[in-house]
Amino acid sequence: MTQKTFTVAGVSTFKGVTKVRFANDFVSRIKILDKNEHTDVELIELGTELSKEDVCKVLVAHPKFQGVAAQVAIAEYLTRNVKTAAKDMAPKAAKPATRKLTQLEQDIEAACAAAKQTEEAPF
Repeated sequence: MTQKTFTVAGVSTFKGVTKVRFANDFVSRIKILDKNEHTDVELIELGTELSKEDVCKVLVAHPKFQGVAAQVAIAEYLTRNVKTAAKDMAPKAAKPATRKLTQLEQDIEAACAAAKQTEEAPF
């Protein structure tokens, strides 16, 4: 993962796929997403520069991003892009030792479980 920092972040949907979006200029990012016909655009100004991993920690707890699509997009981004130190240090051939989950991993599991429960709930 890059060490770039961002001051604006959120989610948007393009062709039915919701993804996490990062930027440093709120107005420019909105214009680009609108021009490219993104829907359900939700962006917030973070107030400080944060890495992508830290941005996702903020988004997963923010009230604007509690919907199923947003939570799943954040969890998928973290799963695909955030490497834990334990994964990097684990020997390739050896079986990894049992360990406690990090707070980030617990947040991801909680978001996935909440999204699954919401999808299974009767309407």
